[in-house]
Amino acid sequence: MEDGLKIGEKLRRLRMENGLTQEELANRAYLTKGFISQLERDLTSPSISTLKSILDVLGVNLADFFRDVQDTSVVRYEKQRVLSSASTQECQVYYLLPRATGRLMDPVLLRLSQGAKTPNEDSHAGEEFGFVLKGRIRLWLDNQSFRLKSGDCFYFKSSVRHRIENIGKSDAEVLWIASPTRFEW
Repeated sequence: MEDGLKIGEKLRRLRMENGLTQEELANRAYLTKGFISQLERDLTSPSISTLKSILDVLGVNLADFFRDVQDTSVVRYEKQRVLSSASTQECQVYYLLPRATGRLMDPVLLRLSQGAKTPNEDSHAGEEFGFVLKGRIRLWLDNQSFRLKSGDCFYFKSSVRHRIENIGKSDAEVLWIASPTRFEW
């Protein structure tokens, strides 16, 4: 496994993310606390059926578990960015963590040509944060608007309709982060 992440370390992290003790996980997966402890310390290996039982409790399927294990890189390089298939010449959305699984936030780089705007996003669960890297934008939250320039940032609950438009005389760039993962443009 890449970067030295072992199955036990991954299981421990998932257990803790789910707020479970070793004993709670063991009880729900019909195993012993001692066995879970040994797994997490990589002193033993689970059978596929045992691993599946544990992952069922943790809400993760086998494919995602191993895909995430292989995706332990903490660094993403510019060449790894992926342009959203819904991007246009005027509104480009680059996924900064493409194909990363198990994350709680979704960062994108938004590039807007002069006069361009993002599609209206309806109310949904979550929170959003943005930092204007370049240019001037207008942030619309329901019927209220805010003018921002390079160096300004925003934060709002996603329960309001929202969109961004470039109101400057040149391209605008925004680092935009949604939590939980959301971007689908």
